[in-house]
Amino acid sequence: MTIAKHLKGSNLQQLQKRPFFFDIKKMVPAILLASLIGTYLDLFFVGIGMYSFPKRFLPDVFSINIVFTLIGLPLFVVFFLFMMNRINVWKKAGFIIVISLLMACAEKLAEEIGFFIHKDSWKHWFSFCGYIIFLICVYLFNRISFLSDSRKK
Repeated sequence: MTIAKHLKGSNLQQLQKRPFFFDIKKMVPAILLASLIGTYLDLFFVGIGMYSFPKRFLPDVFSINIVFTLIGLPLFVVFFLFMMNRINVWKKAGFIIVISLLMACAEKLAEEIGFFIHKDSWKHWFSFCGYIIFLICVYLFNRISFLSDSRKK
């Protein structure tokens, strides 16, 4: 293996090394926010009867699917933020729209499997619009916390 070194007398600026992996510690505040928002929205909508989770972990204790809000949603947010940090502004907008559409479709599939039941008055474009707002909020919160963290250094 050959390693190229910077020539001592060179006027060229050294290229900064960009790590292959990402720093998940910087995403923790956004992941926690996403889990809290997801949990409270589920509690609210289950409480008013807009939807329910017939198949869930510890059904006698929890009225919501805590596996999704505590494991699935944080993993999804890590993937989402990882991708958002690697694409330009226009692709970010398209990515948010596509992900929101896929999540609304996933809800429809979860209904067919029996993991999720919506009230008859529920429209899946509610989910689509909700996910757009949710993802924008999580991304902006991550950017703001990342910028404030970098200013402290």
